[in-house]
Amino acid sequence: MNSSPKTLHPVAIIGGGIAGLSTAWYLQKAGVDYVLLEQGGRWGGKITTERVNGYGDAPFLVEGGPDSFITQKPWGAALARELGLGGDLIGTNQELKQTYVLNKGKPVPLPDGVLMIVPTKFKPFVFSPLISPWGKLRMGMDLFIPRRQDASDETLAEFVRRRLGDEALDKIAEPLMSGIYNAEADKQSVLATFPRFREMEEKYGSLTKGMLAAQAARKNANGAANPAPGSKPLSAFVSPRGGTETMVDALTAQLTGDLRMGTGVEAIEPAAGGYRLQLSDGTTLTASQVIMATPAYVSGKLVRPLAPEAAELLDGIRYVSTGTISLAFRSSEAPNPLKGYGLVIPMSARRPINAITLSSVKFAQRAPNGHLLLRIFFGGSRSPQSMELDDATLYDTVRRELDALL
Repeated sequence: MNSSPKTLHPVAIIGGGIAGLSTAWYLQKAGVDYVLLEQGGRWGGKITTERVNGYGDAPFLVEGGPDSFITQKPWGAALARELGLGGDLIGTNQELKQTYVLNKGKPVPLPDGVLMIVPTKFKPFVFSPLISPWGKLRMGMDLFIPRRQDASDETLAEFVRRRLGDEALDKIAEPLMSGIYNAEADKQSVLATFPRFREMEEKYGSLTKGMLAAQAARKNANGAANPAPGSKPLSAFVSPRGGTETMVDALTAQLTGDLRMGTGVEAIEPAAGGYRLQLSDGTTLTASQVIMATPAYVSGKLVRPLAPEAAELLDGIRYVSTGTISLAFRSSEAPNPLKGYGLVIPMSARRPINAITLSSVKFAQRAPNGHLLLRIFFGGSRSPQSMELDDATLYDTVRRELDALL
């Protein structure tokens, strides 16, 4: 007979973003009592999808946070399937899947077959104008450079320079990876942000060999995960058909535990049987264990009385603010569109924006027929001054950039 783990007091989860919600989901599956505490007035944290109607046969689907998740990390798709959303996952547009990199003021296609930062197809890479002949030769040396013996951390910039060279860092790795973290490559810990790269180096001795192996494994996994006749393998990025907030809605609909919105945690102190939480409404809660699904600076403040050394480490994690602006056009009036779904901009280009995504090209059902939805990224550590602009100035800046770059 199976027995579910039971405790005298529930587990307290602080933070109702996707991390806190999914933690509650897996505790619920394990039969563990929990209380989910969210200080704000909505679930989902940075995940938000806005549906803007009135412009045609369908709404604009505007993402305020992430627009997808990567299938190389299988947990997002696995959670979607558990929630009954497996059939609603859609991949990126495979007919217009090109990503562009701004090079000398012009959008240049990223060579076909580049996975994350590594070329896996010989011919498109060799004939690409993005990388110089010497840069291509230097990237090819990845196949022969010995793996690093020192297990200590290094920055993303140090790692890419060591394996692939300076040009690969400037024209491929930095603009692509900053699209995920919006931070300088020379300040990003590779073990914290892209540990997979070091794992590939350790296992295969080469990023190129590692990416080829990962590509083959993903194809095999897609085949196992999509057994239905005529089903298609998942693309590198997938999103729920109704937007990423669909995941949040599914979680909150299926969680049966104690969910408390508008309830923050002011302090945590030891108590018999676990911990006592001082809540923002003036009450207390005793929990057997506490899980923090909050930003590091929030977690640091809460744990300081209990674990000052851990709090110092948490306080040392750097945060920057980033923003997006979504603009909708009639297709006939849109800026000259790329034949793909994105343009990334290297830091060396010194532009006031960081990237452009053609949202309605990247994923289906993001805009009414005859319309184009663009999403422009700004701010972060690369252009923090953009975060200080008022809406009118920001709009004018973005329109000038679209006219100049597309």
